Amino acid sequence: MKAALSKLDTSFDDDVVARFELLLDELERWNRKVNLTAIRNRDEMVTAHILDSLVARPLLQGKTILDVGTGPGFPGLPLAIVAPDLEFTLLDSNNKKIMFVQHAAGLLGLDNVTAVKGRGEDYAPGHRFDTVIARALAALPRLVEIAGHHVGEDGVFVALKGRYPTEELEELTAPWSHEVKELRVPGLEEGSRHAVLLRQAG
Repeated sequence: MKAALSKLDTSFDDDVVARFELLLDELERWNRKVNLTAIRNRDEMVTAHILDSLVARPLLQGKTILDVGTGPGFPGLPLAIVAPDLEFTLLDSNNKKIMFVQHAAGLLGLDNVTAVKGRGEDYAPGHRFDTVIARALAALPRLVEIAGHHVGEDGVFVALKGRYPTEELEELTAPWSHEVKELRVPGLEEGSRHAVLLRQAG
């Protein structure tokens, strides 16, 4: 874990590293009974779940973050560990995955995480968020249908993608403007990860 994290541009103290280890320990333990993730190899988990989540940290803006379709808590849980001053809501319709998120947040002492079982379309928190983030959930036009209404007035929708999503961007319509950033994830080839930053024009 330490060796993998050292390849990012940020330094992490021992407590944070220990929490990442504990998170993956629990994920492996639950995964033996409940299918939470298709990734079984520990090294691959470090890359695909921890590093792939952490590269999104500089893209978060404001204080309130909604992770839509979080699955077993990615990217939300690793981001909540490194950004204790932000408030994270992790949303997923899969009950087993949300139960894991609740369990992991409690175990890790993450008071800044709220786990919610529900779909993005139906979720009604009564307020909007500074940042909405989603990883590999749906194509961009569908993504804004699912959760675009949760983005606050000056907020950003961070869609984490694999290869540059040319076709999806062409299908995106107003009022969304976009900016694409390539993300460098140690252990993954260049050009394999991108973030689309969506903002409501005007």
